[in-house]
Amino acid sequence: MMSDFNGLGMHLGNLSRVSTARTRSISPENFTGEKGKAGMATEGTGANCARELGQGWKISPSVRIEPGETFVLADIQDSGAIQHIWMTPTGHWRHSILRIYWDDQETPSVECPVGDFFACGWGKYAPLSSLPVCVNPGSAFNCYWEMPFRKRCKITVTNIAAEAMTLYYQIDYTTTDVPDDAAYFHAQFRRTNPLPYKEVYTILDGVEGCGQFVGTYMAWGVNNTGWWGEGEIKFYMDGDGEFPTICGTGTEDYFCGSYNFENKELHEYEEFTTPYAGLSQVIRPDGLYSSQTRFGLYRWHIMDPVRFTQDLRVTIQALGWRSGHRYLPLQDDIASVAYWYQTLPTAPFPALPDKDYLELI
Repeated sequence: MMSDFNGLGMHLGNLSRVSTARTRSISPENFTGEKGKAGMATEGTGANCARELGQGWKISPSVRIEPGETFVLADIQDSGAIQHIWMTPTGHWRHSILRIYWDDQETPSVECPVGDFFACGWGKYAPLSSLPVCVNPGSAFNCYWEMPFRKRCKITVTNIAAEAMTLYYQIDYTTTDVPDDAAYFHAQFRRTNPLPYKEVYTILDGVEGCGQFVGTYMAWGVNNTGWWGEGEIKFYMDGDGEFPTICGTGTEDYFCGSYNFENKELHEYEEFTTPYAGLSQVIRPDGLYSSQTRFGLYRWHIMDPVRFTQDLRVTIQALGWRSGHRYLPLQDDIASVAYWYQTLPTAPFPALPDKDYLELI
């Protein structure tokens, strides 16, 4: 029989194989995920709607998170792995901060606005179909990144907005033994607006340990006319100095597109989503107050993880064109989420920007 942990990451080739891993699920109808304890609520956000039906009839489908409040979505004290997270938050997605802590660490290994974490960074719905992240109709955020833990998993959402928010969520996981070589999932958000002239944008820095880089999401707002995606992405790893080990050939190339993401017949950007990469969102100017073009792009390194043994830094250039067929360093509004696995401990992340700096205007 396969090991318990191998029963976590199922695929069509092993879906029929039996495992002794135990499936559990946390939601507002079962805050602890305990066996046989779901659907027991007698009060909650749906209580008035179920007043004629009573217990067991959708009494607690969601939670209300007040301004300034940090709500604990899950606190699992066991070994196992998160397999799926679904949520649909109200309010400003940049003002709801998701954090995940592994094995009693005080430093979060995931710290990110919820919209950006689910590759939807512009506060507007855009469908996305990929293997680890799906954004489905009705602003339904889904994550399938496997997230092992050995002692404890704590997941929180902090509402930094001035208004209360409503959150529907479900966290599906398994409890089982975790092998020694399983690393911990990480995700870090950054934003620079505007990028200083002739500076590169840093996607990730300060990582120490052994692991693999598995994905990039970028919310890229252009502040110039013309093409903006000539810049190269660079991976500095394991003691690299001035020059990196990996250097890409252009921004649209890294996100697995080519030639401006252009539909040649329509002469416009063409959105696409695939299992591993996509241009999932293009927000076009409306001729009035929505004056800038904005892009949402993702690249998952699932078949080609970038492995490191000591340290990792990732940067990307913002580069367009100017007169004389010369490159133009751009001063764009760029935000990103880096996704990777590594050994603990997690180095402290740079402080998140404040609410006004995070805000999309």
